[in-house]
Amino acid sequence: MIPSDAPRAAGALAGTAPGPALAGRTGYDPHFLGVPVPLPRPVDPAVETVVLPYTHFTVVLRPDRRMAAAAAVCIDGARRPADGAAAEVPPESGWRCDPRLAGDRQAGDAVYRDNSLDKGQLVHPFAAGWGGAEEADRARADTFHYPNAAPQADVVNRARQVWQGLENHLLDHAARHDRRLTVLTGPVLHDSDPPYRGVQVPLRFWKVAAFRRPDGGPAATAATAFVLDQSPDLIWDAERALAGATPGAPPPLGAFRTFQVPVTDVAELTSLDLGPLPAADLLPAARTPQERWRRLRSLDDIVLRHR
Repeated sequence: MIPSDAPRAAGALAGTAPGPALAGRTGYDPHFLGVPVPLPRPVDPAVETVVLPYTHFTVVLRPDRRMAAAAAVCIDGARRPADGAAAEVPPESGWRCDPRLAGDRQAGDAVYRDNSLDKGQLVHPFAAGWGGAEEADRARADTFHYPNAAPQADVVNRARQVWQGLENHLLDHAARHDRRLTVLTGPVLHDSDPPYRGVQVPLRFWKVAAFRRPDGGPAATAATAFVLDQSPDLIWDAERALAGATPGAPPPLGAFRTFQVPVTDVAELTSLDLGPLPAADLLPAARTPQERWRRLRSLDDIVLRHR
């Protein structure tokens, strides 16, 4: 791990982290779909971010929170290994800090050591791991940098399995015609997120997937959004979230719940500019507030219907 007093990468305050380490990483391609899907950025220009390009994906990190505001990945389903399970993935010990960024600007091993928190990968190794063998291995290894992680409860339940299967489901069903997909994802960074070991633990995560419409109509881009919730009872109130917590212990987190939600709701929750995607949402307008967030108990519950 880089010591906290290590010099910050030159140009980090300008919003980009260059340097010899991880050289040649081009990151997320906003024109991957043939129509522009820009990298998500905070709406407020005063919010500092550092852009960290990797192989096939980019992390937009917020140093004040020491974790990502967003990550964006290009997925080429036609160029993924036939058997993803056989691909080489670094072991748990393969996690490392990004050497382009000072240690005090990213959440490293100290946040996750000897507790009940998992390193929740924002971009999954098999999402980024496509292309030639060397390229795919490099992409998978890149996903094991700490800026690509955020603390999650270590429980395994059906809702989390639904969340982890979203990219494959969308590739197989929504983007079958050309098998290309861009996915924007990240934690919801709320001011009342409970503090722990020098970071604030996010209670929700978001994901927006974009792909080309099969009909190739004038509105060529389609999008759909999802939220994973690990708050105790669907609240953001830090006092209630920490109720019963032991000092120095991770905040009590609830079982995961996965929802399909309007893209506009993700933009409002995160204060991120999602470009053209809110207007390309496939989720039909809800008739009542209660129907606006659709709880998903399986991948079959996802709505992928053109308006």
